[in-house]
Amino acid sequence: MTDRTDVARRLLPPMAALHAFAAAARHGHFSRAGAEVGLTQSAVSRQVALLEDWLGVRLFERTGRRVALTADGAAYRDAIEPALQRIRQATAQMIDRTERGAITIATLPSFGMRWLAPRLPGLTARQADLVVNFAARSDRFDIAASGYDAAIHFGLPDWPGATHDLLFRERALPVAAPALRDRIAGGDPAALLGLPLLHLTTRPHAWQRWFAATGVDAPPFTPEPSFEHFLMLAQAAAAGSGAALVPTFLIEPELASGALVRLSDRPVSGREAYYLVYPPERLANRRFRSFRDWLLAEAEGERREGD
Repeated sequence: MTDRTDVARRLLPPMAALHAFAAAARHGHFSRAGAEVGLTQSAVSRQVALLEDWLGVRLFERTGRRVALTADGAAYRDAIEPALQRIRQATAQMIDRTERGAITIATLPSFGMRWLAPRLPGLTARQADLVVNFAARSDRFDIAASGYDAAIHFGLPDWPGATHDLLFRERALPVAAPALRDRIAGGDPAALLGLPLLHLTTRPHAWQRWFAATGVDAPPFTPEPSFEHFLMLAQAAAAGSGAALVPTFLIEPELASGALVRLSDRPVSGREAYYLVYPPERLANRRFRSFRDWLLAEAEGERREGD
């Protein structure tokens, strides 16, 4: 019996190592994986190394700050990811049975901090027994197998097997620190070409679209500093690093305090928008329907402004 138990234990690596490996495989980056699983970059690296020692194979090739799956690593990821998703789903279902009124929503970090969180007191006032748990997710995932009730997603309504409710379209304006505004001719879009232009990695062509919309024949851009999240981008702009295209709903405190100022009132928008994404069967859940109805009502003003 002891030998059999030892073998069974040997074939089941530590869950923390599996979780860290799966996150690193999704992101191709230990620090981003750490942000997802709540560990430092070095802790993720140690967990992956532990799993590699456990299996006796190399799972990643390390290149600078990025990592890429080896053939063994890709095969192992494909084998364990469905099992991890089933564990998450089963756990979420059990929690749903035992936590009265709780639902779980995955949301984009900047959106959750600056648009969603300030509105939550209104939801509590509307339905005091509804508890909403939030998880920060920026990546795409299988919503049906994730264990989340829904996700707030920016992009196109193209998640397979999911229902999409339009929240609103993104309308971004150019902003900068006051000192940079004083360096350009008032209101002339072409004057912005004389400023460093900061970029969001997920909106690489935003500045090209903005200049085209304002009738400016902009030359090809040289690489400028880029940021993964809007709030990082906004803080860099407020520090005087350059001009940034940011949706105003994300920087209302900075605009109110004067840390950031508008360089133009001409917005830019694209085909992408913010959506609430969820498995169709979630509509059978009264608590989820209550959250959905509240969220769509809250987004109506932004939606009308963007149309």
